[in-house]
Amino acid sequence: MTVHLHWFLPTGGDGRTLVDRHAYADGGITRNGSVPGLRAPDIDYLIQIAKAAEQLGFEAVLTPTGTWCEDAWLTTVALAQHTERLKFLVAFRPGVISPVLAAQMAATYQRITRGRLLLNVVTGGDSAEQRRFGDRLDHDRRYARTAEFLSVVRGVWSGRPYDFDGDHFRIEGGLTALPPDPLPEVFFGGSSAAAGPVAAEHADVYLTWGEPPWQVKEKIDWIRRLAEERGRTVRFGIRLHTVSRDSAREAWATADRLLADLDDGTIASAQELLGRTESVGQQRMLALHGRGSLDRDKLEISPNLWAGVGLVRGGAGTALVGSHIDVADRIEEYHALGVEHFVLSGYPHLEEAYWFGEGVTPELVARGLVTRREDLRPPKG
Repeated sequence: MTVHLHWFLPTGGDGRTLVDRHAYADGGITRNGSVPGLRAPDIDYLIQIAKAAEQLGFEAVLTPTGTWCEDAWLTTVALAQHTERLKFLVAFRPGVISPVLAAQMAATYQRITRGRLLLNVVTGGDSAEQRRFGDRLDHDRRYARTAEFLSVVRGVWSGRPYDFDGDHFRIEGGLTALPPDPLPEVFFGGSSAAAGPVAAEHADVYLTWGEPPWQVKEKIDWIRRLAEERGRTVRFGIRLHTVSRDSAREAWATADRLLADLDDGTIASAQELLGRTESVGQQRMLALHGRGSLDRDKLEISPNLWAGVGLVRGGAGTALVGSHIDVADRIEEYHALGVEHFVLSGYPHLEEAYWFGEGVTPELVARGLVTRREDLRPPKG
């Protein structure tokens, strides 16, 4: 089982800091232009990251979705014109788009990019965020709708008229006249009881945030069992930040510098806002760092697994921190549990892509876990 390495496109902004481009204040989110080192997600900067990821041998880049991000579909199809083989793991929400339209968009995308689309289905764990897009379903019903949505998408991709009569979608003669070729792989995450059966029934790759290995193993065993009950096989991926340097001391010094911008008020505001989420996965992230501790000994929750990012950032809240060999060791450890896809990121994303790609990737190649970079390049002529 080969390791697949993916990077991240910061379409909500980037920088040399964990402080978001949007600061937490008065229980809400406001623009913050006072923090140094912030970078806007303009297309020229994103092109730099995409080209770097391709050059460094990453297979794909994940593009997020949400209020504070540029649209993932439009941004990545633009970036595809500046890259040759890099794939795009496009995040989208089933509740804000027709499944038939999504199937058609995916088919068009595959033809435009010559097969470089992967899909990251984001059900949504924050009702306030969902309501911004006009979605008023509660947590469990959102997952039920996602299951119907993916049933329709796959049905429409058959190339024949498809009917569906569900609680959330009623489709008569749904059709994608020219189905995508190849069919995009579906990445899906969710830690709740409502999410598990959806992953087992519809996902090609189940994606988890970076928890300690023993917790990741529990999730893998859970999803694998549910999939086997349905006669399916699901592969597994993990979402992590990285801080990799030539020595462990340099890496931990970099992690410490990322904490330097954070004061108690910023952390408290972020934790209060993140604590409102209905997402079980997000609640698990919050529990890892002791609800706001700045004590580094408490933030290293497992060897080389650092929970500092989650002090102020939603979503993936942990990073692999250490020397290139340390980080490769941890990747190999997760891989031994059954993790195949590693979706990675770091602050800032351009520089950290090089640290990882020039430091960790060669170590993984030497261990036989990653295909050599020259073998990933398209044939000339």
